[in-house]
Amino acid sequence: MSAADASSLFAAGSWRDIPRRLATLWRRSLQFRTVIITLGLSGLAILVIGLYISFSIASNLFQAQKDGVLEASNNANAAAQTILDSSAASDPGSLQVLMNSVVSTISSVSGSADIALFRDPDATPNAIAPADRLSRRLVGGIITPELREQVQDDAAGQYWQSVSLPDGGSDTVPGIVVGSTLEVPAAGMYELYIGYDLAEAEQTLAFMQVTGIIGAAALLALLSAITLIVVRWIIEPIRTAAATSRRLAAGDLGVRMPERGEDELATLAASFNGMADSLQARIRELAELSVMQQRFVSDVSHELRTPLTTIRLAGDVLYGQRDDFPGPTSRTVELLHTQTDRFERLLGDLLEISRYDAGSVTLETAPTNLVHLAGDAIESMHELAKERGSELRLEAPGGHLDAQVDPRRIRRIVRNLLGNAIEHGEGRPIVVAVDSNETAIALSVRDYGLGMTEEEAARVFDRFWRADPSRTRTIGGTGLGLAISLEDAVAHGGSLDVWSRPGQGTVFRLTLPRRSDAAEVVSPLPLEPADAGAEGPPPTEAVGAVGPEVALELEPAAESEGVRDA
Repeated sequence: MSAADASSLFAAGSWRDIPRRLATLWRRSLQFRTVIITLGLSGLAILVIGLYISFSIASNLFQAQKDGVLEASNNANAAAQTILDSSAASDPGSLQVLMNSVVSTISSVSGSADIALFRDPDATPNAIAPADRLSRRLVGGIITPELREQVQDDAAGQYWQSVSLPDGGSDTVPGIVVGSTLEVPAAGMYELYIGYDLAEAEQTLAFMQVTGIIGAAALLALLSAITLIVVRWIIEPIRTAAATSRRLAAGDLGVRMPERGEDELATLAASFNGMADSLQARIRELAELSVMQQRFVSDVSHELRTPLTTIRLAGDVLYGQRDDFPGPTSRTVELLHTQTDRFERLLGDLLEISRYDAGSVTLETAPTNLVHLAGDAIESMHELAKERGSELRLEAPGGHLDAQVDPRRIRRIVRNLLGNAIEHGEGRPIVVAVDSNETAIALSVRDYGLGMTEEEAARVFDRFWRADPSRTRTIGGTGLGLAISLEDAVAHGGSLDVWSRPGQGTVFRLTLPRRSDAAEVVSPLPLEPADAGAEGPPPTEAVGAVGPEVALELEPAAESEGVRDA
């Protein structure tokens, strides 16, 4: 699918149609699927690697910051303890000055102004002990009871905790609070807590993450471009091969693929062109053989007409005098007359088939009422059906509207279908139904005879085919009737369908468009009958006898036609 085809999928319609269009594009475009799969897998790989790198950098950065904070806190604690150990202050004033000096030293050495000093709550009360100190950023429960408990339990240890420090506004920044102890002369043990702001480290990490995201997006865009170029370079010959094969299948036998280079694609093009050359030569040979075969059938049929006419004249003379001949001779004359009729019909059918094969058939359409036509055909076949013990019934709930068809050919179809039903109906009723809708008119012929298997029904329109080769045609069919009927239906833009089940009979349905410009033709009659699976044919009153509106006066036939049976 080209870019123009892809863009056309999104040219119109609501946003709710986008998933459906994407699904259509996914099914139709190998290039789109390849690019999407490549981008998806590449994006997944970049995401996994990016997350791993991000977490590793964040972890290493935090570890480095923590180690630096612990070292700075330890140094500040040692410096403060040195000052305290070297002092001999014993009165409240001097102790307060000493504590101010200690706090200043801690802030200078640790690099943080967030300091808290708490006198050990378990120590003996002392009136000269300096008051607790707490920086503004450490208020509000920043120093948790758990951390204080750890510091109080281990005076020689150093403990830390990750916290969120206020940034001076409504937001907070990540930080670390480190706790240790100081021993103040004449005052006892104090808890020392130093808060460290990690906002700068967070900004560094955020900058690295943004840089990584931008880099990943740029990498994906670059991969998209590279994949699109590579895939287009590879897909283009495949697309050319597909277009060439479509044109070849459409009948353009001279089309070929361009051959460039010596790679695998060039080998594919050469193989394809060789196949096309071979196919073109074979089709040309088959076309020439087909033309020769059609010409041969047509020529033989024409050439046989002259001797057949002579035989017909001589046979008619003998047939007219058959009562004057002895018994065996009279019977021979009757057989000669019957077989001459059949031979003449066979020649006519062969000529008709050759016209269809040559594509020289033209329709002489006229407004035709299919109910009237079916009634005429039933009337003409009445005696033959009576001889075989079959009752012909006509159902016409609709179908009284005219259709633009060739009446001679449609009448031939109906007579062929009736003859076939009489031949295989086993003396049971035969139902002819006619109905119509806005676009089509349909006629079905239903018998309750032996029926056929699915394999036999698939071949019923083949020329000279019989379901039972050992069974003879008792009503003089030529074996081309259903084949010609199918050609007649297709020539009208319609269809001729068959339904059959062993022991349940057969239905042939003819569907014709009421107008030649009909966009879509839907048959008004179902192909499978409503009584499929029943034990036998329905009673007469259930089917519906021929009503007054169907008992029509017979119109003069355009030409006399025999029964054609497949």
